[in-house]
Amino acid sequence: MRHTATGAAVAGLLLLLGTACGSRLPESDFENRATPTPARSAEPIRVGIISSATSPVGAAAFTGPRDGAKAFFDRLDAHGGIGGRPVEVRVCDDGGSGVGDSACVHRLIDEDKVVALVATTALDYAGAPQVSRAGVPDIGGQPIGAAYDTYPHLYGIYGSLAPRRGTPGWNGELYGGTEVYRYFKRVHGARTAAVVSYNQSASAAYARLVTQGLRTEGYRVVTEQVDFALPDFRAAAADLKAQGADLVFDALDTHGNAQLCKAMDGVGARVIAKVTNVQNWTSTGPGDYKDAPRCRNALWATGAGRNYEDVGDPAVREFRDATKGLPVHSQWQLEGWAAARWFTDAAKSCPPSGVTRACVDAFMNRGRPYTAGGLLLPVTYERLPEPPKTRRTCLSVARWRDGRGWVTQGDMNTNCFDVPQIAYRP
Repeated sequence: MRHTATGAAVAGLLLLLGTACGSRLPESDFENRATPTPARSAEPIRVGIISSATSPVGAAAFTGPRDGAKAFFDRLDAHGGIGGRPVEVRVCDDGGSGVGDSACVHRLIDEDKVVALVATTALDYAGAPQVSRAGVPDIGGQPIGAAYDTYPHLYGIYGSLAPRRGTPGWNGELYGGTEVYRYFKRVHGARTAAVVSYNQSASAAYARLVTQGLRTEGYRVVTEQVDFALPDFRAAAADLKAQGADLVFDALDTHGNAQLCKAMDGVGARVIAKVTNVQNWTSTGPGDYKDAPRCRNALWATGAGRNYEDVGDPAVREFRDATKGLPVHSQWQLEGWAAARWFTDAAKSCPPSGVTRACVDAFMNRGRPYTAGGLLLPVTYERLPEPPKTRRTCLSVARWRDGRGWVTQGDMNTNCFDVPQIAYRP
């Protein structure tokens, strides 16, 4: 992402994916694998994908889920589509603005008459209320904001337990678990964590949330705040080294992360892990951190899906085969692929008379965990009247190694902990 104020704000929001959205139920998959009767018509099934492909934070920041979903549908159509009907994908770039997002929603729903939205990745999802009012299922979107914990008919890639009656979460508060911090404490013996942020509101707010979670898990926390306009990363790196930090978390953009890593290498700071999030779980590590080889090899990423590098897994191998022509591979692409598969399974549950919004929405509301053939930790949507105080949650963990890429650390279905749920306001 570009080194801008907006980029820092987005970094704070997206970093929530590594904590607040990691909650999963470690249950077996209950997907409906029945093969439906082929449809009577070869008329295409139309779906829409909204992404902030061009936005203030850079052209490539929000395109991963879109590319993964398109690759799935291309492969699906090459194998006969859904009951003999091809899937016609309509893509809309909202430009990263609320006005543009609402225009995309209007075009796709009212003009193109899409059955569903898939893998939405919007910087400002201003059109979410329109999608909900129209009863259009939005499947597998990235929860950059609070929309997927606010409105019915919206089903983010990480699930939700909130009532979703038009207000975020419970009385305006969302809840996230501390499983990431528990993992590094329990599995790797970490005790001291540094949290680095900008002196910018969104960055500082996210840093406070991370600090709260770390302290809940018993860490000694070292906070480092740098000036957004003229950041002194070397001073921050020297201090976290002097304080004996085992882990480093941050609320920075990609540029800031690279500069922090360079500074850590420069002062000789050695840590168990420099922890990043699912958005930065990409194959671009060597280029992004080219000036920080030691820190680069201390990068760890956490998320809620199987590592896109795990080609020994048949579902991952299918994804990688279909996306081998892309110049970059990423975890967000895999999640977009999983979102498209989720829609496809929903569409296959519809009767031969046709794939409708209501039928797809009914599948999404079954209340059963979904894993996209094992690509995701079980995703569930419920409507709890009160937020859970604790929850058993699992996480996927990978570590960057030069020459090997992202190396999976343990089984995501057994990296599970009973952790408290912490309230925060989106």
